[in-house]
Amino acid sequence: MAFLEGFVALANFVLLPGIAYGSQLALGALGVTLIFGILRFSNFAHGDTMAFGTAITILFTWGLQALGVGFGVLPTALVALPAGIAVTMVFVLATDRAVYRFYRRQKAAPAILMIVSMGVMFVMNALTRFMVGVQDIGFSDGERFVVTARAFREMTGMQEGLALRTAQVMTVVATLIAVSALFWFLSRTRTGKSMRAFADNEDLALLSGINPERVVAVTWIIATALATTAGVLYGLDKSFRAFTYFQLLLPIFAAAVLGGLGNPLGAVAGGFVIAFSEVTLTYAWRRVLGHWLPEGLAPSGLMQLMGTDYKFAVSFAILVVVLLFRPTGLFRGKPT
Repeated sequence: MAFLEGFVALANFVLLPGIAYGSQLALGALGVTLIFGILRFSNFAHGDTMAFGTAITILFTWGLQALGVGFGVLPTALVALPAGIAVTMVFVLATDRAVYRFYRRQKAAPAILMIVSMGVMFVMNALTRFMVGVQDIGFSDGERFVVTARAFREMTGMQEGLALRTAQVMTVVATLIAVSALFWFLSRTRTGKSMRAFADNEDLALLSGINPERVVAVTWIIATALATTAGVLYGLDKSFRAFTYFQLLLPIFAAAVLGGLGNPLGAVAGGFVIAFSEVTLTYAWRRVLGHWLPEGLAPSGLMQLMGTDYKFAVSFAILVVVLLFRPTGLFRGKPT
């Protein structure tokens, strides 16, 4: 029984949050790795694309709530999400036409495009703050929990409670759908095969009659949809604050690099590795070990390796180690 009590505590504070956070990072890392694999540069504006798309979705959510439109037990933001994705897609495609296209036609080096994306990042961050402000915003409505800790205790008779949040379930389901749809699209559709061919050999793809501007546009559309979805799910799971998404760029890039830049499967795997690394290293293990260890060996301290304020340091450390010892990533990053 003590083992089960400890496992429930582990699931409540490590496994479920890690799976939800890993799913969010996986969606973000997929967008990064697609842009790198096909457009061949590191998009530093990806985190603020998530923030911008989430801010637009929040505005639509507020409008729907003001009209009395809801989604039952699910958050109204899910109804507003398609509109948020559409507006963000238009903005990103306009940015590509106004900014990135010039440097592509000039055959600019990837480092130049990366620096350009940093400029775009600052513009998007400023627009996001202008639209919704800099404060924490909670925009989740509907039922907060699928299963509450109290209900779990009453059902099982256990001391530890297991709380399963609606946002966690939505995150996992949305990630499964998005990842499955993306892999099907890349492997089964003509446009997806064109994108893979363009990523493998741009010159040969052009000789085959593939329209490069169409490939670029589809890449931006997919990456934007993934980024906005990841940003909204992250905001529903926690809360929205523009600067948080700028910080989130570090674990997203760490996930993409760990899995191998340009490899979608690696991006998904890297997202979960980074998420569980952050969660396990910043969790206070006293509660779990108190159930698993004999009474005389139960820890008196928190048994926490580092505070939660330093969780992004874990991503940074993993990123540095990977770049030093295996820069191609776990899956030897090949383009899509």
